[in-house]
Amino acid sequence: MQTDVIQLLEAVKLGKIEVVDAYKHLQMAPFIEVRDAVIDQNRKIRQGLAEVIYGESKTAEQIERIVKKMLEEGEEDLLITRLSKKKAKYLEKVISADLFKYFEAPRVAVVNPMQERKSVGNILIASGGTSDIGVCEEAAITAELMGNHVERMYDVGVAGLHRLLNKLDIISRARVVIVVAGMEGALASVIGGIVDVPVIAVPTSVGYGANFNGLSALLSMLNSCASGVSVVNIDNGFGAGVLASRINQMEGL
Repeated sequence: MQTDVIQLLEAVKLGKIEVVDAYKHLQMAPFIEVRDAVIDQNRKIRQGLAEVIYGESKTAEQIERIVKKMLEEGEEDLLITRLSKKKAKYLEKVISADLFKYFEAPRVAVVNPMQERKSVGNILIASGGTSDIGVCEEAAITAELMGNHVERMYDVGVAGLHRLLNKLDIISRARVVIVVAGMEGALASVIGGIVDVPVIAVPTSVGYGANFNGLSALLSMLNSCASGVSVVNIDNGFGAGVLASRINQMEGL
């Protein structure tokens, strides 16, 4: 992939192809087929992060083939989400230990991380409770890979609101806030009512029976009376991290 891009840029330099045409080619560049997977080579150019591998429904061998092919193409910052510890142990044996790092709580792995990274802006991630940290870390790692500065503020739920009020200085310097909460999901409305920046609410499946695996938190967040609150799917820390990154890196914000 890197060789193809270099050749394309050389063609632009020599006047053999127009800049606009080169840009269109980069946006719609070819993909690579690896047995039962089709790798989108230009995801990072289009969206700021290489194609993410969803590990939960794939075998360890399928993930191995995809990762190795992407590494051959020179990809950095490969993110594998919903990766079990068992699959991670397998991948640690078949991928260089220097390239592979597994985070157990969020069940994500990072492969071939960029060595020098510039972090911009400030994304704050707040959790209702300690039980929500896995989803928080999925969001945090995603946002950090996309070049954002991330602050963490965990276990500040509404059952002890004074914990949140003691952190107003941290909240005030955020450019976007990700709020991760289960149970009734009230934390998103509370934070949404005290900040003037976008709030991304992430309902989690944490809670007792009537929580319905996160449905009650989802509906509460969707019905928030605080303005400026958007909501992603249940336990979708990855999606929140990507959205927060795009907001954080918008010019003029």
